[in-house]
Amino acid sequence: MLKAYHLSEEKEVGTDEAGRGCLAGPVTAAAIILPKDFTNDILNDSKLLSHHKRTSLRPILENGCACFGVAHIFPEEIDKINILNASILAMHHAIDQLSIIPNHIIVDGNRFKAYKNIPFECIVKGDGKYMSIAAASVLAKTSRDAYMDAIHEEFPMYNWKKNKGYPTKEHRAAIKEFGITKYHRKSFRLLPEQLELRF
Repeated sequence: MLKAYHLSEEKEVGTDEAGRGCLAGPVTAAAIILPKDFTNDILNDSKLLSHHKRTSLRPILENGCACFGVAHIFPEEIDKINILNASILAMHHAIDQLSIIPNHIIVDGNRFKAYKNIPFECIVKGDGKYMSIAAASVLAKTSRDAYMDAIHEEFPMYNWKKNKGYPTKEHRAAIKEFGITKYHRKSFRLLPEQLELRF
């Protein structure tokens, strides 16, 4: 059973990211403040939900929350500042979009950087403990998936519609055959045999 809040009943924002381990596409973060009376029987860590459940939850969360934000950090920036910093920057940008200034931030994972003067707490596996972090994980995942579905149309040979940019055997085989695109993260180990990669 997910807890409604960690410290503060009002204006506590949960934030999470998706796509950190991908070879292509952005890292995407969401931040969301839920009203204290929000309930949902399906909501959970997005990794534990089916595609259908995540997709059906997205409008429920967007319409039922006090406010939310979603932000992408793209490969060019990821390559400059590294994936950890890009993940945290995406969370900061998502919080920037909130129409309510939060009084406390709860973050999935164990790394974050201070956002303005707002106190925060990192919670390992927080997306399986708190509703707002779980909700952020769903919004981040569904928003990123929609982006990957869109760029799949431009480069269908990588099958991003299915693998979403993660390092599947199929994705790596396509990189080996076709080289890389503007959507690939050049700072990542795209192939085990990096020397064979064509830039």
